[in-house]
Amino acid sequence: MSETLESVAVKIEVNGDPRTITVEPRTTLLDALREQLALTGTKKGCDRGECGACTVHVDGRRILSCMTLAAMQAGKRITTIEGLERDGKLHPLQAAFIEHDGFQCGFCTSGQIMSAVAMLAEAKAGWPSAATADVRRPFTVADLTAPRSASA
Repeated sequence: MSETLESVAVKIEVNGDPRTITVEPRTTLLDALREQLALTGTKKGCDRGECGACTVHVDGRRILSCMTLAAMQAGKRITTIEGLERDGKLHPLQAAFIEHDGFQCGFCTSGQIMSAVAMLAEAKAGWPSAATADVRRPFTVADLTAPRSASA
């Protein structure tokens, strides 16, 4: 016998727009974005938090949207791949993926871009990462590997 839970209204900001969604309490943020808001750039890959295809930003921090509930996001600011462009201009990382043919099959590209945008913001904020050689010393964007030229 399955139990039906009462839906809840959740007020969130998605890509700069205030939205109210009504979700069953067990609905993931990923499913709410895709099914209720038709933001299909965020992909459902493994649905277990392993692949990163569902990466979005919540209040400026990257999260795996398949691993969090939509109801937990009340009052938060959510950015999806669709929200990176500004005034018809792609985010520099989106443009770089296109310019340098960074796509594989393309399915997880949105998650890769969202993770990379967040990683750069984390580096600017001085947050060390798992790849930081010495997490005890301050980390800066200058510590990142310089991009290689297309001819290299």
